[in-house]
Amino acid sequence: MASDNVQGPNPNSAAAERDARLVSTDHKVDPSEIAIGVIIGRAAEYFDFFVFAIAAVVVFPKVFLPFAEPVTATLYSFAIFSLAFVARPIGTVIFTAVDRRYGRSVKLTVALFLLGFSTMAISFLPSYAQIGAWSLYLLSILRIGQGLALGGAWDGLASLLALNAPVERRGLYAGIAQLGAPLGFAVAAVLFSFFLLNLSEEDFLSWGWRYPFFCAFAVNVVALFSRLRLVATEEFSRLLDLGRLEPSPILPLIRNHSRELLIGALIPLASFALFHLVAVFPISWIDLFTQRSVGEFLMVQTSGAFICAGAIVASGLIADQMGRRKLLMISAGLIAVFAICSTIAPLIIEENAIGQTIYVNAGFALLGLSYGQSSGAVTSRLDPRFRYTGAALTSDLSWLLGAGFAPLIVLFLSARYGLACVGLYLLSGAVTTLLVLSLSRSEVRQV
Repeated sequence: MASDNVQGPNPNSAAAERDARLVSTDHKVDPSEIAIGVIIGRAAEYFDFFVFAIAAVVVFPKVFLPFAEPVTATLYSFAIFSLAFVARPIGTVIFTAVDRRYGRSVKLTVALFLLGFSTMAISFLPSYAQIGAWSLYLLSILRIGQGLALGGAWDGLASLLALNAPVERRGLYAGIAQLGAPLGFAVAAVLFSFFLLNLSEEDFLSWGWRYPFFCAFAVNVVALFSRLRLVATEEFSRLLDLGRLEPSPILPLIRNHSRELLIGALIPLASFALFHLVAVFPISWIDLFTQRSVGEFLMVQTSGAFICAGAIVASGLIADQMGRRKLLMISAGLIAVFAICSTIAPLIIEENAIGQTIYVNAGFALLGLSYGQSSGAVTSRLDPRFRYTGAALTSDLSWLLGAGFAPLIVLFLSARYGLACVGLYLLSGAVTTLLVLSLSRSEVRQV
């Protein structure tokens, strides 16, 4: 049917992108250059993401939800946090249409400006004491804006990196594309830690927390130019001409590849659940139920983020030796063991600082091992013309199913039934990943 055909971008946009290639590139781009662009772009996205996540624990319950008791206020805050994950697939649908009509450069520009603006605008929000419930409505709207923008920020550069990397090093380069996550978290955590440790609580809640949000716009502008430079390369144009990184219509994608989309969303479930259970949930537990300084704990998590980065690189080297599917199964099994240990001995993260540190660092190490190879896990099974949009949509669904509601659900259960619920929730994700990998026999490759 005609509706199934993949249409190219608007001719005027295509001409503009060809002009950009003539201006910005006159040589073949090395995979290492693509890797740097991917890392910068992902780090900017995750910086925005984690600035909101940390503030959802240490700021929003006090500034925007002072009418509720602390645990309830944090649960409400996590509910607002989850809105972006619901909006993200919608953003992919909207921005795919923009991409097809106006071109990828326009899509990226609009998406990253929306992301930067939504994050920066939060820094100017009046508190609940000033404008009442409107502060919550505005915070929710801006959070939805972040989610829509993240759906549009998908640029295909990770796929370009994998396709341009040496065949024997594709696992390594696929892992490198994931380094933006721990780097973005580390920058956000260090910023919040600095203000928490050096300001009084009154000053922090008045103006200190606003600074990381305010920085987001500048960070996203830098990321935008870094990514546009690569989108304008001859390699990217060549892959577009081959139809391998072309935005495809959503309905034909779902109709022809619904099974692959579901498998792609479920395979990373263990990794994405662990993501929030070591990066977001522990901050809420430390803040609500222990006497430990959140600022100090954020520095512990920063060290864990660097461990995660090292494990991501290691995951690529290992995947190149044994294959990605086998590594994903091993890492899911290790996450299951970690979850069982957390269920049997939940007190290690209750009041024991050493136990908390061990839990966080071990969790981040496992996260790097699994997350490094989880992205786009089954996109090689899609028809070439559907891979670009299919990779974006599977990523959206994975975050929604595996991570979007994890802090909310786990805090709700843990506050009522104890910390063993953390391990049980994580175990369910690990079991799901193992079952789906067992049912999906073909080798998992990222392209």
